[in-house]
Amino acid sequence: MLFKRHPNGLDLPFPSEITPQEVYTGRRQFITRIAATAAVGGGVWEMANREAFAQAAPAQKLAARANVALSTDEKQTPFKDAAGYNNFYEFGLDKDDPAKNAHTLVTRPWTVRIEGEVNKPLTLDIDGLLKLAPLEERIYRLRCVEGWSMVIPWIGYSLSNLLKQVEPTGNAKFVEFTTLADRKQMPGLRSGVLDWPYVEGLRIDEAMHPLTLLGMGMYGQVLPNQNGAPVRLVVPWKYGFKSAKSIVRIRLTSRQPRTAWNDSAPREYGFYSNVNPNVDHPRWSQASERRIGETGLFQPKRKTLMFNGYDQVASLYTGMDLKRYY
Repeated sequence: MLFKRHPNGLDLPFPSEITPQEVYTGRRQFITRIAATAAVGGGVWEMANREAFAQAAPAQKLAARANVALSTDEKQTPFKDAAGYNNFYEFGLDKDDPAKNAHTLVTRPWTVRIEGEVNKPLTLDIDGLLKLAPLEERIYRLRCVEGWSMVIPWIGYSLSNLLKQVEPTGNAKFVEFTTLADRKQMPGLRSGVLDWPYVEGLRIDEAMHPLTLLGMGMYGQVLPNQNGAPVRLVVPWKYGFKSAKSIVRIRLTSRQPRTAWNDSAPREYGFYSNVNPNVDHPRWSQASERRIGETGLFQPKRKTLMFNGYDQVASLYTGMDLKRYY
């Protein structure tokens, strides 16, 4: 495995597994120029990125009870970072593009259709989803496949609450999530970087696990558009791209669904994509991560934890070769 290193010798984040080479090459050149001025302050790289982030508009508050049992007590990532540093390619390929462009997303009215291998297909609007089960605040670690991480207080409830409503049949082995793809609202769809719409999937037991969250808020408010409004998936033990944003359809299937990144680059992005420090991305190591919001150009990286530290899911993969099923 070839471990790459930044041209200037600094231990900076490497280009995204999902960022096309022509996009991140320009970004790396910019970072090199910024790093050259680091002598005047250790936080220059962070500051240069944050200056470009759009400020979120005032949002509707969203009340939820704290679920301490499923939450980490680690320091939370500042809201401005979690809302300003995103991968949401439907709104652009750079990290600050979603915050700048996602104001075009119309989140009401919004419906989600749950269908497939179920006894009771169901269509719910966002208000119906909000009322389906008591809302909880869960503070989860988020680990991006690119090698950076955050700690975010999400609001939602276990996806299993919704799936139980439709009564999965005995043939339901997987759950497929399809997201909105509307060129009028999403300028990034013109990039052609993926075969839209964005589709992700889980095994049924993963989807039913209590940790798997149907998210509708964060930081005590409804989801900002750039974070996947109005409803998204949050699967904390998998790399971030598994947590589909702006979901419009959930389909239970008997066969493993095709997913966007696995289709695009199967050698780099497997179906499971569990956080695993022992299985490197073909282009970089996954053994460590940079926590967004921790200032300083020379801030040491953190050691990445198996399953992102959520050991309670390990039993889902008993007997599986997680290097083969990456």
